[in-house]
Amino acid sequence: MPARRRTDPAAGHAALARWRENPDDRAARRTAVRFTLEEIAEIEPGHAVEVRVPPDGAVQAIEGPRHTRDTPPNVVETDPQTWLGLVTGTVMWEDAVADGRLRPSGTRADISRLLPLQAARPR
Repeated sequence: MPARRRTDPAAGHAALARWRENPDDRAARRTAVRFTLEEIAEIEPGHAVEVRVPPDGAVQAIEGPRHTRDTPPNVVETDPQTWLGLVTGTVMWEDAVADGRLRPSGTRADISRLLPLQAARPR
């Protein structure tokens, strides 16, 4: 079952547009991050990979073994600006890993096939 959406898609798209205009707008960034994390969980429901974008949000996604305690075996972690760059296609997965902005760990942590997100394209 997909994660329940908390961010209205219209609000998520509007936040992405505001973030593109002003990357320093923290409220827009936070909403955009949460919206795109929810999108990942909707596209690939599951609990095998935890995607963390502190301090704005985290989500479990990708089908596979369910994780319930301690640090999950498959984690993707990055900062909000890098995450939004990844989901919008302005940052490449390989580049972000190479320069340390993106830290995937575990055998299922490579979610690059999901990026950029269709929902994050400019409208």
